[in-house]
Amino acid sequence: MARIARRGRATRSGPSTATVAARKGAWGIARIVNLIARVIAAVLVATILLVVLEANRSNEIVEAVLDAGRFLAGPFKDIFSLDNPKTEIAVNYGLAAVVYLMVAGLITRLLVRR
Repeated sequence: MARIARRGRATRSGPSTATVAARKGAWGIARIVNLIARVIAAVLVATILLVVLEANRSNEIVEAVLDAGRFLAGPFKDIFSLDNPKTEIAVNYGLAAVVYLMVAGLITRLLVRR
């Protein structure tokens, strides 16, 4: 038999309204965290492409993307020191993108955990 819910208490038929709202909030935050990590990874990949393809640095958009990439990959700047500067940027910035995505995945799993 299912009991009738009173004042936000759980019933045998399902979770309380507060529990459902908390889950929806956690899912919403997890989606935002995931979106931010994907945007960061996209900026880092765009930076790699602009450097490797030798984009025109006098262009304001190119310079803005490169500045954002340098800022986001700051902690990963000289993890690997390679002979070719383009390869070094590709490896270090690629590593930064992977780490951002992995940390976001971990945070997402923790938020949506039951």
